[in-house]
Amino acid sequence: MKQQILQLLALTVLMVSCGPKEIPSIGDKVYHVFDQEHLYFDPELTKDGIKVSDTAPFYIEAGRIMLRKINIPKFERETKVSIIVEETSAGDRWDKAGSVFVMDANGVNMLTVAQEQYKLKHSDDAEQTDNYPGMIAEGEYKPAVELMRFMTPFGVGHYSKQDTSKYPNRMPVYIDGWAEKAMWKQDITQLLPLLEGEVYIGVHIDTWTKEGYNVDVKLRFDESENAYAPAKKRWVAPVLNSVRYIPPQRGCDKFQRADVGTSVEIPANAKDVQLAYITTGHGGHSGGDEFVPTENIIKLDGEEFFKFTPWRTDCASFRRFNPTSGVWLKKRNVDYIDWEAKGYRTKEIEEPEASSDLSRSNWCPGSDVPPMIIPMDKISGQHEITVSMPTAQKLKEGEQNFWFVSAYLFGELN
Repeated sequence: MKQQILQLLALTVLMVSCGPKEIPSIGDKVYHVFDQEHLYFDPELTKDGIKVSDTAPFYIEAGRIMLRKINIPKFERETKVSIIVEETSAGDRWDKAGSVFVMDANGVNMLTVAQEQYKLKHSDDAEQTDNYPGMIAEGEYKPAVELMRFMTPFGVGHYSKQDTSKYPNRMPVYIDGWAEKAMWKQDITQLLPLLEGEVYIGVHIDTWTKEGYNVDVKLRFDESENAYAPAKKRWVAPVLNSVRYIPPQRGCDKFQRADVGTSVEIPANAKDVQLAYITTGHGGHSGGDEFVPTENIIKLDGEEFFKFTPWRTDCASFRRFNPTSGVWLKKRNVDYIDWEAKGYRTKEIEEPEASSDLSRSNWCPGSDVPPMIIPMDKISGQHEITVSMPTAQKLKEGEQNFWFVSAYLFGELN
């Protein structure tokens, strides 16, 4: 027992001191991919080209995307994988979409596209990419696979001090203080095959300010100590990813007017095949896709396979993460205890409501967005998987309406 305690104390010291390097531990490995790195928008950052590094984080897309190369050895025994993300504002006070993703470091990917080493088609043909390059596989190129979708809250961290002069009186009575950071954790064991070997891990936040955000990302691998628990043979195949990773890609409103997807080859020996589907609607103006429930329709070989309306109604529960959220007053009748009358009375009051409280298209300011896991019937061979949203809003000048959708198939091999 004493030896175990000493080992745990040593692990704690290592986790504090090792910084962005691999963090050794007992029975598992943790990779500190991004250690409170600053992600922000600045066209000057990459005007002289992309400064690629094999060890340190580097930027593309004017700073909105950070990349880092890591090399993870193959695990011989069954291994559970978790991703842990922390985020604070570095001065950007708005809510923004965030995405952590993985891509092969040795193949054609968004980096080789950004470096102009590989050119994607830019076509107005609805059967092709419709001016949204990189959404689906094309030639040697494969879209990045999303490890986690998250939504930055309004100003957490930078604006969380109660003595701030700019936002002093927005705290509701039902919280005891603003949160100092947002943190999310997800089990991503199904994506282990994409993480073994030399890969790029990236973070994208759709920020347009030089202040931006600070982001911390860890990958934890818990490998079984049981010698009789060999690693399962897992299989993963990307389907599509419309997150705005590659310029000149805009927010994608194509789902409104066409089926979007591709064909995927499913191995004959695949079993327990499932579709992981991550979707969020955006468009913060009145009547935009952010605030209008929209049915997502997934088709298999042209036939409707699964449909649902992604919608979050619990956003008020994230209020403590949103110190700079806009607040307005709403009048309503409330019943309250009148101690003198020894009973309840009704009174009209003005009550604050924050923008971050409002229900949204599958996300809240300060939430992560777990994938919808959709079981497939026993299936193999080549099949087309597409997504459509006939009632989504159109992208208009002055009205940004778009959907970030990513999907991949996964399963086990016999």
